Amino acid sequence: MAFDQATRNRLQRFVTDARTLLTLEFTRQLQQDYGLDPESGTAADIDKLGHLDDSRLQTAYLLREILAHYAATATETGAKAQKEALKRIAREQAFTTLNRMIALRLMEARGVLRQSVDNGYRSQGFQLYEQLAGAGLGETGDAYRSFLLSLFDEFEPELGILFDRHAPQGRLFPREPALLDLLALIDAPDLERLWAEDETIGWIYQYFNSKEERKAMRDASQSPRNSRELAVRNQFFTPRYVVEFLVDNTLGRLWFNWTGGQTGLRDRCQYLLVKPDEQPQPAKRLRDPRTIKLLDPACGSMHFGLYAFDLFLEIYRESWDWEQTYGPGCLDTETGGSPNLKPLCQTYADQEAFLHDVPRLIIEHNIYGVDIDPRAAQIASLALWLRAQRTWHEAGVKAKDRPPVGRGHVVAATAPPAEVDLRKRFMEELDPLDAELFEKTLFLLKGLPELGVLLQVEKELPALIRKVFGERGDLFREEDMAQWQKAETRLREALSEFARAARSTYQGRLFAEDALQGLRMIDHCREVFDVVVMNPPFGGLADGTKGQLAKAFPNGKSDLMAIFVERGIDLMRVGSRLGAITSRTCFFLKSFQKWREHVVLGMTQPQVMVDLGYGVMDDAAVEAAAYVLEKKA
Repeated sequence: MAFDQATRNRLQRFVTDARTLLTLEFTRQLQQDYGLDPESGTAADIDKLGHLDDSRLQTAYLLREILAHYAATATETGAKAQKEALKRIAREQAFTTLNRMIALRLMEARGVLRQSVDNGYRSQGFQLYEQLAGAGLGETGDAYRSFLLSLFDEFEPELGILFDRHAPQGRLFPREPALLDLLALIDAPDLERLWAEDETIGWIYQYFNSKEERKAMRDASQSPRNSRELAVRNQFFTPRYVVEFLVDNTLGRLWFNWTGGQTGLRDRCQYLLVKPDEQPQPAKRLRDPRTIKLLDPACGSMHFGLYAFDLFLEIYRESWDWEQTYGPGCLDTETGGSPNLKPLCQTYADQEAFLHDVPRLIIEHNIYGVDIDPRAAQIASLALWLRAQRTWHEAGVKAKDRPPVGRGHVVAATAPPAEVDLRKRFMEELDPLDAELFEKTLFLLKGLPELGVLLQVEKELPALIRKVFGERGDLFREEDMAQWQKAETRLREALSEFARAARSTYQGRLFAEDALQGLRMIDHCREVFDVVVMNPPFGGLADGTKGQLAKAFPNGKSDLMAIFVERGIDLMRVGSRLGAITSRTCFFLKSFQKWREHVVLGMTQPQVMVDLGYGVMDDAAVEAAAYVLEKKA
């Protein structure tokens, strides 16, 4: 269906009402129950909370540990840091609760979940749960809360980034009056048809921050002052036709070239540009689809990845047929860096078993995303998971017969942990060289919340390895990355153990989780991609990273969009394709001349371009262009 303006306006009202309701609810809980005031930035002593039972008193302790963890990485200091951290807690509880409830409603529409949110207390799922549980769960409201929490736990193994109840973003739950109001908003009859649409979750993400909030940020400062402002100010929905144009002419075009045009994508991709007399030569060995990697470095709610998912489904189907025609070994696994993969026909018993597993393969092998907004990581992971569920639903595969989906490759660029005492305590448990490597790695990740993939940490790793491991690193200079992989494995294991240890505090677990997230980000930066597609941030550079980015990207230092394009090219292999929608001004303003000469024409061969004009990206006041660049040797 088309998300016309009337539909978008309705969704915007829903999201605004839900956000206001939940933000107010959790602000009141923090103030009235837990002695934490986001408005004043004050935190009462824990011994003044005698009104709390043991369970809520434990929550009060945990909230204070979250507060300390957030304040350690806040952009402000002192009392301002605490106020900023408390506002973040209230905001995160609100968006996580909304995302969880919407996720369950979307699952209902895809046959994953029996009716549970739709119709609330009268839903089929809850009535069955109540019959089985009996009267032991108390009043109806208490029982329904227990029911929802059990659903969160059920989906946590595959969607931990959203449903992990121990994560700092989701420690609180709305009280019954607020929950009933939220259910009434979600169950509005005129929203019913939207829950089956893949784009709905993207528009919900788009509207969580209002136009008024973005305007206030821009009025207060010409350039973003922190990572949250950078995320909110550049949050613009990419229209479906632009997504299709860019993915068709990047991923679709690469597959067209590799198959010599013998692909159903030629007809399926309506924006794929092929010259009438074009006769491409097929590759000697077709790429194994499990080795094709696509990255959206500013993924938002993952619109590019959702459409790419559709193309990957066709690519996998054709790969099976190709292997059946030309035999095992006709699919190249070495180019994508996965030489240990067995041929498809040796991995699966038959085509049915293969196609049954394809949705999982796409999430675990093909689609990568990064965003500096933690909401985006929640929603992007959810969107891809739901897209896989819809594929199985349409194929008639029952929920119990669907393979579990792994974590995938969506990463939130969060700040590395800043607690000095915890860092020292963790490093004391490491080998001295690993401890030094860990400390220096955290330092490399310092600007991650503002930079995301722009932080060129992979370029620093070889020198860092040699510096830490000394002579051993010099002797094996060509094996720097192997050294890093071994050390990283040891760090991951140590961090996981640190988080699990009985003596570890909740703040200690948060420290370990943020450090592990930083290691995942390094892994992303070390990948080599076949396709990069993006609607990148544009405009001035954030104050705290302006000098660093200008030094690293001198050709595009006048605008974030130019830097993102150059960074995307950095991360691709030769012959790969980048697709972007940005302001059109980069193609004619004098300030972009070096970027055009050294990046667009020096590093790539432009393939296609469309001048889209004004009003393409919702309320972004910019004239846009969409274009595709192919990386040269």
